[in-house]
Formats: sequence, C-alpha cells, structure tokens
Amino acid sequence: MVRSYPSWANMSDQTHLEEKIAHLTRAVDEMSDIVARQEREISDLTRRVKMLMEREASREYDAGGSIPLADQRPPHW
Repeated sequence: MVRSYPSWANMSDQTHLEEKIAHLTRAVDEMSDIVARQEREISDLTRRVKMLMEREASREYDAGGSIPLADQRPPHW
C-alpha cells in the first residue's frame, strides 16, 4: 500500500530536513575550526616542550653531567 501525503506535509518535511542539514553543516564547520585551532596549539606546545627539554639537557650537561638524565637508562635496566 502506497501512502499519499498532502503537499503541505512534503513541504514541511522538506523544510525540516533543510533546517536540519543547515544546522549539521554549521556544527561541522564549527568543529572543523576547533580541530584546526587545536592542531596549531598542539604543534606550538610540542615545539615548546622540545625546546625546554633541549634547554634542560644543556643545563644538566653544563652542570657536570656527562649524559642528560632524560637520555639515561634507569638503574634497573
């Protein structure tokens, strides 16, 4: 059995779907912007951590250590 709906029902359904698509498109765009910002922040933080680790390794070496502690194996190995 095939149902027939009045034309106003189709318009309402279509309008509802268009509104839903518009909302989802906006949500995806917002999430994409957030992910891009987080990617930049992670990249910047990774660069800063690397710089700080190199700086600390240099300080440890200058203080008389032969190998920076971060590069030494623990005694139980």
